[in-house]
Amino acid sequence: MRVRFVLSQIGNGLRRNMAMATSVVLVTFISLTFVGAAILLQMQVANMKDDWYDKVEVSIFLCPGDSFAPTCAGGEVTEQQVEEIQGVLASEALSDYVEEVYVETQEEAFVAFQDQFGDQDWAQRITVDQMQISLRVKLVDPELYQVVADEVAGRDGVEEVVDQRSILEPLFLILNRTTVMAAGLAALMIVTAILLITTTIRLSAMSRQRETSIMRLVGASNLFIQLPFMLEGAIAALLGALLAIGGLWLGVRYIVEDWLAGTVQWVNFVSTSDVWVIAPILIGIGIALAAISSLVTLSRYTKV
Repeated sequence: MRVRFVLSQIGNGLRRNMAMATSVVLVTFISLTFVGAAILLQMQVANMKDDWYDKVEVSIFLCPGDSFAPTCAGGEVTEQQVEEIQGVLASEALSDYVEEVYVETQEEAFVAFQDQFGDQDWAQRITVDQMQISLRVKLVDPELYQVVADEVAGRDGVEEVVDQRSILEPLFLILNRTTVMAAGLAALMIVTAILLITTTIRLSAMSRQRETSIMRLVGASNLFIQLPFMLEGAIAALLGALLAIGGLWLGVRYIVEDWLAGTVQWVNFVSTSDVWVIAPILIGIGIALAAISSLVTLSRYTKV
């Protein structure tokens, strides 16, 4: 009997405040969509770092014949200088930092250059002699790039030392800033959702003052009086969370998996399985929004 009464109260409350309840669902949907997008973006950054940092190399470009670098004053790098640099990289001091060293000859550099730029007219004028010999160093820990760079930079025959992370970091910076923006918008929308849920519960309570007064007179507990209002907010917030999960799933399924993953195949994108991973988090946040709003509103209402 009590369950039936609570359900009827919930139904009456939702019907009387349908417009406000719909607003709560939509605001919760938008706010949790931003929360989910921020989490998925951060997961994407983590995936890319895991994949790419393991493949990051330090490129040591050796002196060509026409370099103006101070370390190239003696002209093109000699075989002796190449052997000395390789000896430094193979030394015991760097054994814990260097995993593998690969020498790219001028001929190999030319082939790689033509593979990348061969369809450009200007690239046809480049010859093998204009290519640089380079050493590609795979690190045990890419974060410790500076240790290796300090050992070889400034040596005769070394024109430049390049860490491939410097190419990736701007991309990660953009993605991280996008995540912060999404999180900021999500926080703003969550505050809006709390205020709207609070207003909805208050209006629902005001519209049923007579019923609640009678319930108090017959000895109903505060929990029994407040439960329908709390469940109204929880249902609206839960619907918003489910819509957010559905929207994120559709976005990842058709935009990320079907489009981006097919176009940019060298990136390990997030998938719909990741959406299901964060789904309980979004549902929990939605229920928490309703709980906080209910506690704030009903604690004041029951004192009247």
